[in-house]
Amino acid sequence: IRDSDIPVFISGESGTGKELVAEAIHYNSPRKEQAFIKVNCGAISPQLFESEFFGHKKGSFTGAISDKDGKFKLAHKGTIFLDEIGDLPLDMQVKLLRVLDKGTIQPVGGSEERVDVRVISATNKDIKKLVKEEKFREDLFYRIVRDHIYLPPLRERGTDKILIAENFIKQLNLKYKLN
Repeated sequence: IRDSDIPVFISGESGTGKELVAEAIHYNSPRKEQAFIKVNCGAISPQLFESEFFGHKKGSFTGAISDKDGKFKLAHKGTIFLDEIGDLPLDMQVKLLRVLDKGTIQPVGGSEERVDVRVISATNKDIKKLVKEEKFREDLFYRIVRDHIYLPPLRERGTDKILIAENFIKQLNLKYKLN
């Protein structure tokens, strides 16, 4: 999947390494020299969503004292990581779907612009359950879940726990010069 541009969806409990997997995909892909933009979808206020994701032009609203590039423009030719996409409210999902469908953004107060962005998204929620409960758009689900990577929690990792622990010990030894 690293050489492809199709969207990747990563699921797993908090702390399983979803962001690390997203970074590994990006930094081993043909887009590795371009930006890797991380967005915590659960932390974006609905009032600022369009400005944060798509940018805005000076004077387009009170407080817009200069042009601002949004996350999608900053990620142009690179990758955008939409973390906790399961927390994105429905009205914002519609706007995100439009970008994924058309490959264009429209900054607040600006004209439509084309963007070339690889999308990697992640959540710790059961996305299929959210779709059934109509809390996540089915059409957006099918746009982002092309390749699905499930990251099991540590308690399900079996003998991998030893390798993970050894890796952490090695990193801490290097960081604190213990060996």
